[in-house]
Amino acid sequence: MPDSAYPDNWSDIDTTLYNRSVKVFNSVKKLLSVKMKLHADTQVQQGDIFLFNHFSRFETFIPQFLIFEQTGAYCCAIAAGEFFKADTVLSRYLKNVGVFPHDHDRLFPLLAAQVLRGRKVIIFPEGGMVKDHRVIDSQGHYSIYSRLTGERRKQHTGAAVLAQGIEAFKGAIIHAFDKKRYAQLLHWKEELHLDSLDQLLASAVKPTLIIPANITFYPIQASENILLNGVELFANGLSMRQTEELLVEGNIIFKNTDMDIRMGVPVNPQKAWHWQIRQLLKSVNRELKSLDDVFSLHSSARNWKQRLLASYFKKSAQVTRNDYMEEIYVNVTINLSHLAAALIMYCVENQQYKMSRQRFYTTLYIAVKHLQNNTKINLHRSLLNPMDYSDLKAGTSSRFEQFINAAKTSGLITEQNNIYEFLPKLLQEHDFDRIRVENLIAVYDNEAKPIEAVRKTMISALAESEHTDAQKLAAWHFEDECRDLSWELHAYSKPCFDEINEHETASSDASPFLLQPEYGNGIGVLLIHGLLASPAELRDYGVHLVQHGYTVMGVRLKGHGSSPCSLRNQTWEDWYASVLRGFNILKSHCDSIFVTGFSTGGALALKLASEQYPEIIGVTAVSVPVKFVNAAFMLVPLLHGTNKLVDWVSSYEGIKPFIENPTEHPAINYRHVPVKSLYELRMLILDMDDFLPRCQCPVLILHGDQDPVVAFKSAQEVMDKLGSKTKLLKAVSSNRHGILMENIGGSWAAINQFMIHCMDETNTAYASPTYN
Repeated sequence: MPDSAYPDNWSDIDTTLYNRSVKVFNSVKKLLSVKMKLHADTQVQQGDIFLFNHFSRFETFIPQFLIFEQTGAYCCAIAAGEFFKADTVLSRYLKNVGVFPHDHDRLFPLLAAQVLRGRKVIIFPEGGMVKDHRVIDSQGHYSIYSRLTGERRKQHTGAAVLAQGIEAFKGAIIHAFDKKRYAQLLHWKEELHLDSLDQLLASAVKPTLIIPANITFYPIQASENILLNGVELFANGLSMRQTEELLVEGNIIFKNTDMDIRMGVPVNPQKAWHWQIRQLLKSVNRELKSLDDVFSLHSSARNWKQRLLASYFKKSAQVTRNDYMEEIYVNVTINLSHLAAALIMYCVENQQYKMSRQRFYTTLYIAVKHLQNNTKINLHRSLLNPMDYSDLKAGTSSRFEQFINAAKTSGLITEQNNIYEFLPKLLQEHDFDRIRVENLIAVYDNEAKPIEAVRKTMISALAESEHTDAQKLAAWHFEDECRDLSWELHAYSKPCFDEINEHETASSDASPFLLQPEYGNGIGVLLIHGLLASPAELRDYGVHLVQHGYTVMGVRLKGHGSSPCSLRNQTWEDWYASVLRGFNILKSHCDSIFVTGFSTGGALALKLASEQYPEIIGVTAVSVPVKFVNAAFMLVPLLHGTNKLVDWVSSYEGIKPFIENPTEHPAINYRHVPVKSLYELRMLILDMDDFLPRCQCPVLILHGDQDPVVAFKSAQEVMDKLGSKTKLLKAVSSNRHGILMENIGGSWAAINQFMIHCMDETNTAYASPTYN
C-alpha cells in the first residue's frame, strides 16, 4: 500500500477493545517471569508524549498498558507501515487500539489531534533496537548504529517535531480565543471531538510535555530457553538474527528478569525556543488554520515568515532531541553487572588483564558504597538491599555468578587459582546481531557509559581496593546493617501485612549500635538480643559497658525490629549470619572480644564460641533456652509441619502462622511470634548438642531461678554439655525472664567480674567451678 493509499483520517481508539486488551495483558503478565517496576512521580499524569529506549521487541507493547493502569488514559503508538499493507486481522486490531503506521502522510497531525483530546503518545526515538546499547560515539556525542546504512546516525527528532507542532497549534487556539474567532474555534472543537470550547481552551493552555523514560533489563541473558526451542520445533531453520533475538527475548520473558521503567525530568519543547521563534509565531498564528498547516511549514511554507519559522523549528527540534535523549540515557537503572563491566573494560583498555577474585569483588563493594551516596544515579534495588550485595566483601556473590559464568562461557574471562584473566575478545568488534551473545560485558558497559560517574567511581574504587582500610570497610558494613533494617521496614510495611503489624506495640529504636568509649581498654563486647526483641533490649547495658572502656557492638538478628512477618521468613542460620557480621565489624576495632547473648542470643553466642575464633576471650550466655516452662512448646515442630502442609495444598497461610506473645517489654518485643520462628529456635536448640562440646573459651551461664519462660534446668544442661574447661553458672533470684535487660540480681556486675577475671587470667582456669 503506497503512502497515499492510507486514509486521511484514522480509526479512533475502540475503548472497549482497548480495555479488553488491558485485561488480557494483565492476565498474561502474571504468567511471565519478568518483573515490571515503574519508577515515576507525577510524570505519568503530566506527560503527553512518552519516549523509551529500544533494546528488545518485548518492551514495545508494555508502556501503554502501564500508563493506562496508572492514569486511565488511552495511548497511541507507532508501528512499521508493513503491518498495515494489507487488510488483516492484525492490521485492524492495531488501528482500533491506537497504533499508526510510521509512513502515514498525516502521521504528525493525527497524533497531535490525539494529544489535544487527552490521549498519550508512545514513541521509541531510536527508531530501532539498539542491541549493543552503544549510544555515544568516540567524540562523546549521542548516536546509534543504523542497520539500513551500516553507519552511525543521530536519534530521531520526531517526538520534538510533534511536541513543538502541538505547542504552535495551541498558540493558534489561544490567539483565536483572544480575537474571539468563534467560528474557527467551533470548527476545531468539532474536528477534535471535544465537548466544549472550555475543553478546547483547557487543552491549549496545558504545556505539552515530553517524558523521557529508560527501560533497563536485568539480568540480560542469552541462553537457550523455551521460546527459542518452541520456535525451532516448528520453523525450518532460523537466521542468525532471529536466533539471537529469541535467545534474548525468551530469557527476558521466562527467566526472572527485572524490567525497570524509569521516567525522567519532563522536557518542554518551548525551552528550546529563542525570542525570534516566539515573535514569528505571533505573526503567523492567524495563518495556522489546521494541524496540517503547522506540520507542513517546512514543505509548504506560504511566505518568508513561515519558511524562517520552519528553519528555526528544525534547529530547536534538534536541541529538544538532545535534551530528551540525554534524559533517557542517564536514567539507566544501574546494577552490579554494569559496575563489573565498567571495571573489566577499563582494565582491558589499560592493559591490566589479570586481577584476583578477592580484589575484583572488593572493588565492586567499594563502588557500591560510594554510589549509594550519589543521589543522581538510579541504582537497582539489589544495590540498595545489603542482603543482595553484602557477600561481595567475602569474595562471593550468588546473584553475580550468572554474569561471571556467562562471561566464561563466551570466552571473555577465565579463572585459575582465584585469579580472573580478561581475554582479548572483550575488545573485538562483533556483528550487531551477535554482540548480545558474544560480548554481554561490552553491552553492559555501553549501557552505563552515558553516566560518567559510574566509570569514575569504578576507577577510584579500584585504586582504593589496593590499600583497603579495615575500619573504613567495617564502617560500611555497619552501615549495611542499618540499611538492612530500613529495607525490612519498607518491605514489610505494605498493606498486606497490616493484619499483624497494626497490633504491634514495639516503638524503641531497633537499629544495631556500635558504641565506642572516649578512652578505650582495647576490648570489644558483642551483644546479641533475644528472639522477638531488637538491639534496644541491650542498649542500656551497652552504654554501661562503654562507660567502663569497652567498645560495644549490638547486633540485630535478621527479621527483628521490623515486623513479625519478616521474622517468619528467616531461619536460625539467618540469625547466626547476623551475629557473624556483627563479630566481623567489631574485630576491625578490637583484637580481643567478649560475647554476651540473651536467651536465643545466648545460644547464638555459644555457637559463635564453638567456632573457636582466636579473638573471643569469653562468653556470657544468659537464660539460654533448652527446656521451657510451657510444655506446649514441644508441639511446635508438629504445628509448623501442619502449616507447611496447608501452605502446600492451599493458598491459605497455614492453620496458625502466628501465636500471640504476652511480653514483659511491649515497647521492644513483638506481640506475635511466628510459629516458624519457634520451629527455627527448636532447630537451633537441637544443634546445640553438636556445637556446645566444641566451646573451649571461658563461659559464664546466668539464669533466673524462677524464669517464667525458660526452665532453670536449661542452665545446668548447657553447663553439662559445654567443652570449656572454665565454665561458671550463676543463679539469679528472679521470676522475670529479662534479667539482663533489667539488671536483676546484679547481672551486669557479675558479668563485669567475669570479664575482668578473663582478662587477668586469659590462660588459666578459675580454681572454683562456681561462684556467687
